[in-house]
Amino acid sequence: MKKLYLILLALLCITEVALAQGGTITGRVLGADNQEPLIGASVLVEGTNKGASTNTNGDFTITGVPAGNYNLRITYVGYSYPKVPVTVSVGGTASVGTISMKASTMMGDEIVVSATRRQEKITEAPAAIGVISSRDLTELPSFNVGELLNKVQGVEVVRSGVIGVGINARGFNNAFNVKMYQMTDGRNSMLPGGTGLPAGFYNTTIKEDIERVEVILGPSSALYGPNAHNGIINTITKDPRRYPGTTVTVGAGNQDVLSARFRHASVISPKFAFKVTGEYTQGKDFEFQDTVYNATLGALPEYGVDYDFSSKRFGSALYYSPTDNIDIIADYGFGQGSNIGVTNNGRNQINDWTFQYLQARVVTPRIFGQVYSTWNDAGDTYQINARTNNYYALLAAGATQAQADRYSKTGAKKDEIFAGSPAVAFPGFIDLSHRLNGELQYNNTFAGFDIVTGLSYQRDVAYSRQTYLDDKAGNIILNQYGAVAQIERNLTDKLRVLGGARFDHHDNYGTQISPKGAITYNALGGTFRATYGRAYSAPSIQFQEFYANAGILTILGNGAGLTIENVETGATRQINKLEPEKVQTYEFGYKGAPIGNVYFDLSTWYSKSEDFISPLTAITTPFGKERVVKKGDVDVTESAANAWNYYLTYLNYGKVTSWGTDLGLNYNIDDNYSLGVKYSYFNSDITDKENKDNDANGNGTVSDAESSLNAAKHRANFNFTARNLANNKLFLSLNLRWLPEFNFYSGSQIAAAAGAGTRVPGSNFNHGPLGGFTSIDLSGGYKFTDWVTLGANVSNLFDDPQREYVGSPEIGRLYSVELRFDFGGKKENK
Repeated sequence: MKKLYLILLALLCITEVALAQGGTITGRVLGADNQEPLIGASVLVEGTNKGASTNTNGDFTITGVPAGNYNLRITYVGYSYPKVPVTVSVGGTASVGTISMKASTMMGDEIVVSATRRQEKITEAPAAIGVISSRDLTELPSFNVGELLNKVQGVEVVRSGVIGVGINARGFNNAFNVKMYQMTDGRNSMLPGGTGLPAGFYNTTIKEDIERVEVILGPSSALYGPNAHNGIINTITKDPRRYPGTTVTVGAGNQDVLSARFRHASVISPKFAFKVTGEYTQGKDFEFQDTVYNATLGALPEYGVDYDFSSKRFGSALYYSPTDNIDIIADYGFGQGSNIGVTNNGRNQINDWTFQYLQARVVTPRIFGQVYSTWNDAGDTYQINARTNNYYALLAAGATQAQADRYSKTGAKKDEIFAGSPAVAFPGFIDLSHRLNGELQYNNTFAGFDIVTGLSYQRDVAYSRQTYLDDKAGNIILNQYGAVAQIERNLTDKLRVLGGARFDHHDNYGTQISPKGAITYNALGGTFRATYGRAYSAPSIQFQEFYANAGILTILGNGAGLTIENVETGATRQINKLEPEKVQTYEFGYKGAPIGNVYFDLSTWYSKSEDFISPLTAITTPFGKERVVKKGDVDVTESAANAWNYYLTYLNYGKVTSWGTDLGLNYNIDDNYSLGVKYSYFNSDITDKENKDNDANGNGTVSDAESSLNAAKHRANFNFTARNLANNKLFLSLNLRWLPEFNFYSGSQIAAAAGAGTRVPGSNFNHGPLGGFTSIDLSGGYKFTDWVTLGANVSNLFDDPQREYVGSPEIGRLYSVELRFDFGGKKENK
């Protein structure tokens, strides 16, 4: 033991001597556009593990640097990527003075954080990643941020109405899409409880408070945990210390759209800053009256559809910096919306759905910790198809229109209305679910290795009171625990390797492991990358515990397995319970500018999914002889009331292989003009009807619904942008999108060539395939002064009928104008 102490003492002495012989580097980093300090810029001494982050004054100090000549590598989101030469002498201090970083104007200059959870140049990120910048958002004269995702390579955006935007990547879309994991400021911003859907229209963040949106495609569970298996959309909001001032935006458009938004941010003192945001938007969606099929009355027009939509948002955040290197942030968000939502089983009339969160974060250069709670309230939301069936059943039984209108929405007990009236069920939703999350992350550099480690916890509490979940035994509670470790190292000045793994434990599904590996190589003005990732998606609570009986069909969750019985023969067959979907993806890519101002972005990938989770799939036929009699070991007595014996559930496929390529080309003609072209190809062996692995419901036949990509094989986008015209006052953008026809199956929602113009019993009317159009969008703006900007936007310029989603209207021309007022604020310079 004495020898060990002596060895440790010797090592400490050697370390102290080395540090004493090293030198110090100091400097300050400012933004060239406004000469304000850039807080938290990363400064690295290339060829060493020495580095620092700038404080609130933009200052940095790096100690213990061995004598020699170096380059400082400075990175900051939204700014270019300078390298600064510096010479360090033994025991001396080398000052590089004030470094002015220019705002990024060229494609490929962006700095991102989502791919590895550290700042890096987008061309060097070991992932397929795209960015929507603050400038892109400022130049979009619309409240609907989702429109910009059309410009991100590899992202599939479908529009279901004026405000309805669905986001997917790499195929297999469905009406309840949970394949793209969404985050805001490191927070899980999906809805809590049963659905696990994106917050979408009910989110709390306004456009003017978004600094950037980073989109990662492919498996990302290794860093972000369950359900980050198809991609991530990470929204990062503005720091009030970097973006002080007041912004007020008012806008209007066709479909009676009116929108008003504001953001105010201020630095109170060297230690305190805050921001508040708010929005009110309203309008009227395109009218589309779907039909509901009733076993007795046939096809019925939807009743009581309200096409008006509205949203209210509010947010606030307080930033406290007890030292130059520690931030403590507390923030709260509120979002409430009313609109029409598309589901696997028809449409919902959503009235005042409320989504809220409360979050606390601690941020230092090495540690990130957070705890937050998220909760929602479904308000007065109800199923349009269930209310429609109620309404016409009551009328047929002799109720007055007033009685049918009232009780179709509230539900009525037998004989409550008049003698002999039918009992009708409450068509509404109760959802008072909530979720608790905690996370602790640590990063550092040791002996040339960049290390990220972390722990996480999530607790979901689903509360529906049997309105859409089988929760008669009480709230459904699920816990998930996770741990992650990731290591990166430069093998040479051009070659870098990354490895990582995440361990997650789920109450229902045990332990899952998600490994990740990447190799990147700098060459030809950019970076080549080869990556491997394995991720998984745990079935949502809805997939496990859903229960809905619309009188025509019954939807059952499949968290325990189902037993189906032939009512004539008594023979039974089993439907296995859902297992987590697992995907392995191999990817090759390149990002860079090998030829002057021409920027290439290539991603080609190959994925293998096991236990692929299907959309809602029929497991019996309408008017058939089979019915579900058990969920796991529990008798399902209520299913006997369904005269149709038509059941749908979620199933695991055996194996599904998919592959594709995303190719982007951007040409920066000069600082004012740029051209962009993006193309995506997607395919899968799911379309092979001879492959019995694709027989999800085990009936011996691969149906059209079981073999649908639910996406177009080919998609393309062209964009032309002109900026800083007319003495830096005018900006213009033209976007052209090509979307070929494709079939779409999702539960009772069908849009396909087979059976177009007809209806499958229990399903919606089939209007034919989706897509099949080329859309042209225009936008532009004029900056009258530094604080007044007028913008205008036109989508679907030629007003061609465009149907992009099941259960949704044809989308016509949309136009809007916005007037934006920016009242600058003064940053606190300590």
